[in-house]
Amino acid sequence: MRIGVNALYLIPGGVGGTEIYLRCLLGALAEVDQEDQYLVFTNRETEASVAPSRPNFLVAQQPVRGVVRPARILWEQTGLPMAVARERVDVLLNPGFTMPVLCPCPSVTVFHDLQHKRHPEHFRWFDLPFWRLLLWLAAHRSKFLVAVSEATRADLVRYYNIPAGKIRVVPHGVEERFFEIGRRREGVKPEPYLLAVSTLHPHKNLDRLIRAFARFHVIEPGFRLVIAGMRGFFAGELETLIAGLGLADSVQLTGWVSRDRLEELYLGARAYINPTLFEGFGMPVLEALAAGVPVACSSIEPVRSVAGDAALLFDPASDDAVLDAMIRIVSDDALRTRLAEAGPRRAAQFSWRQTAEETLAVLREASRRSRTAI
Repeated sequence: MRIGVNALYLIPGGVGGTEIYLRCLLGALAEVDQEDQYLVFTNRETEASVAPSRPNFLVAQQPVRGVVRPARILWEQTGLPMAVARERVDVLLNPGFTMPVLCPCPSVTVFHDLQHKRHPEHFRWFDLPFWRLLLWLAAHRSKFLVAVSEATRADLVRYYNIPAGKIRVVPHGVEERFFEIGRRREGVKPEPYLLAVSTLHPHKNLDRLIRAFARFHVIEPGFRLVIAGMRGFFAGELETLIAGLGLADSVQLTGWVSRDRLEELYLGARAYINPTLFEGFGMPVLEALAAGVPVACSSIEPVRSVAGDAALLFDPASDDAVLDAMIRIVSDDALRTRLAEAGPRRAAQFSWRQTAEETLAVLREASRRSRTAI
């Protein structure tokens, strides 16, 4: 097959977990598939290195900038279909929610979540109509949909009335480098900080985390809270909250960090905490588990299913529950030991290789069914 990959949405360092998803998925596809040809359609900001350095992977840069969203959307619906036809692509993978509606070949579109349906209040008013229209079209025009969790699959059925047979659940994987961190942590004394990895968006519940940390800091004044992740719509409010609580020296918002810097943060953290109110999967939780960091996280789906019994679960809607989780995750040595040992075992059940194999199977099925229909 000639497999196209629609990477027009990618803004390096600017789209959060969907960038990690794309890069890891392409790398794993290169390992499991040396037969099919891959053509990665990129924008002007994305370097050719996004595609693995393999003979069957090529990059086709398109004359559009991803940061100019209206131009990118327009090109995706006009220029990209022509490029796909010109390159004789057999099936198009869309890893970032949207697809060209008039695509000349079958499409497989990945849905990471349906936040715009579950929590439309967290979207800017001028963005929401585009999310509603483009994702509705992608859900109904794609040959198959890939949901990254059972929770996202259920949302696709609930909100779009998609037949269950059209959806394939393919979870994320976790990079081997995080298991290496776990092995290195055995000889490292953790530093007195709690780590959260998250984009600064309202649904991540970081304001409640910071308020709970203010109370925790009275009990454990030597601890810091480090929140690593790109600035989002809620960054200004969080900065105001931190200043108002007098926590400027104790709470750090790092902004976007490189994968190398993220590894260092996992390596030194006393514990990891994730208070999110909504997720499509929960990749940082999986990474923290693999790294052997004691994890406390929200008892919501799909995070609960990702963590299994390898994390301390708490009610993310309760300030007291968040505070109690902080106290236990840093002070209960028996709990910390159990979670540090259980985390890598749980994370080992997820791999990018498996994600790639299952995604490739969906792509092949989409192409096969299209040929059969003809």
